[in-house]
Amino acid sequence: RTGGCVHGCGHGAAGGGAGGPAMAAVAGAGGGGGDALSAPLSLARVATCNLNQWALDFDGNLDRIVRSIREAKAAGARYRLGPELEVTGYGCEDHFLEADTFWHAWQSLASLLAGDATRGIVCDVGMPVLHRSVRYNCRVICLDGRILLVRPKMHMADDGNYRETRYFTPWPASRGVEELVLPAVVRRVNGQAAAPFGVALLEAPDATIAVETCEELFTPRSPHIAASLDGADIVANGSGSHHQLRKLHTRVDLMVSATRKSGGGVYLYANQQGCDGGRLYFDGSAMVVANGEVVAQGSQFGVGDVEVVVATVDLTAVRSARGAVASRSQQAASQPTLPRVAIPMRLCGDSRVMAPTRPHPPAALPRYHAPEEEIGRGPAAWLWDYLRRSGASGFFLPLSGGADSAATAAIVGVMCRMVWEAASVGGDATVAADVRRVCGRRGDGDGDGGGWLPASPQELAHHVLHTCYMGTTNSSAATRRRAAAIAAQIGAHHQDMDIDGVTTALLDAFASLHPSRSPPRFEAHGGSAVEDLALQNIQARARMVLAYLQAQLLPWVRAGGGAKDGGGRGGGKGGKGGAGGGFLLVLGSANVDEGLRGYMTKYDCSSADVNPIGAVSKGDLRRFLLWCARTHEWPALAD
Repeated sequence: RTGGCVHGCGHGAAGGGAGGPAMAAVAGAGGGGGDALSAPLSLARVATCNLNQWALDFDGNLDRIVRSIREAKAAGARYRLGPELEVTGYGCEDHFLEADTFWHAWQSLASLLAGDATRGIVCDVGMPVLHRSVRYNCRVICLDGRILLVRPKMHMADDGNYRETRYFTPWPASRGVEELVLPAVVRRVNGQAAAPFGVALLEAPDATIAVETCEELFTPRSPHIAASLDGADIVANGSGSHHQLRKLHTRVDLMVSATRKSGGGVYLYANQQGCDGGRLYFDGSAMVVANGEVVAQGSQFGVGDVEVVVATVDLTAVRSARGAVASRSQQAASQPTLPRVAIPMRLCGDSRVMAPTRPHPPAALPRYHAPEEEIGRGPAAWLWDYLRRSGASGFFLPLSGGADSAATAAIVGVMCRMVWEAASVGGDATVAADVRRVCGRRGDGDGDGGGWLPASPQELAHHVLHTCYMGTTNSSAATRRRAAAIAAQIGAHHQDMDIDGVTTALLDAFASLHPSRSPPRFEAHGGSAVEDLALQNIQARARMVLAYLQAQLLPWVRAGGGAKDGGGRGGGKGGKGGAGGGFLLVLGSANVDEGLRGYMTKYDCSSADVNPIGAVSKGDLRRFLLWCARTHEWPALAD
């Protein structure tokens, strides 16, 4: 009864005293619920999400945005937060320098506003905006088919994998709020000619919201500090943050700190999840943090397209916590006021039929994966995205029986388990349709593949993972047996071949050019170090040539194809996936230590379409193999 205003606006106590007639009158008039003897709680139902967006897939991106909004509305949310640049996809790179990208983004937003998706729910959407001939990375806040605010990003990510200032300009806070002239495609939909553009708070009758974008959480002087001191109950951050080992710990620490250090508050976090066309994997983990506690969290690694996370947050508790910290109140009293943009809708619901979200059990959140699990599930989810959108029929992996190629095979095995669980156990119709398409089973029975799904992760692996042991007279029986055992336990379609004939033919061709010289020999047989290295490299490079030959022809071979069966050309130029056609993506198996030291054969395992372990050290791979052997019951990996 002592925390916050009785009508939920956060401006202090109403007259009449606790439990008095004035309180009863206001409580009855407000939307917060309660009764005449107790102050109503200000409970807001909010939603955030993981979205699997794809660079420049405007139609698909819009469909996933609308799906997330409808799921949020169905769950009772009145505010929906989406990822950074979700309309275009984050990874458009130099396409952000093209005017068409901005025009198509406005077309997508106009389509969103023209429908009923934004009716009755505040939608926070990420997209690029051109304002006075300057490109900005923006949040566009919409309600009931109209734009309330366009909020540009103030702090850019420009280190590591990020080059945001190549595409966008930071918005200086000193500019305040200006008027953005809206394009004709929007005016035709809702008649709105202009919208506020700049940094401002969104103020509903019963809640105040601040908006920031990705890097602004990480920067030392984050915008949420001033916004919280100026009365923002909720801070919403739409991100495009990629996966790195243990990076989720950093994000969570920053969000927990943001809501604790400010004396209390709610922090919403949305992220992309998946491969959006480049080499990065965006690892989701959408979440809601309230007063230093993670109360709701989405998956970090997933193969679905849309995941909505909904929570009910207690704004009364936020205001009570803030009011109890004297030093915070002193700073808040002297905080310069930020511009306000009105939200003509209450965000809080009836506290008589709502309750704040709490994790069950209390210690269940935040949820972290072990490092070995991150190594497996991150690249695995990326591989599935890349495979299903490339038109390929699966993967081809030269499997030597060593640790590196075994780890690559294990990552594909983890992928198959994640996909099978999502389609067969979780009932995700989109994932199931992709499985049928990749496996070439769309024509089985009636409908989309007649409902066919693999009976197990191993059966799925048998369709999409093709391995081959390419041995020579110098190969050991132990590695040959180990490769076969690994493939069998994961479920791969495995072959065993000797390549001595290929290497002999290459040496014969060399000898024909130099008939006066004796044939090169291995060092163990009396040859020099130069001869020995050249002979090793012949074997390695012959495997690369044979790998690409197999990758082009195996789908045709397995389908029993004849001369008229179409096949992909490989190297990303293939045709459609499925039986009788398509191509396989060749997987590499060179770890990061080899890449950093240059200790690898060029055009061998370092040459492939995709290298899932290219950023993983040898030591981490060993621990990952032991984890897989225990967790997935693939004991051959422990060898």
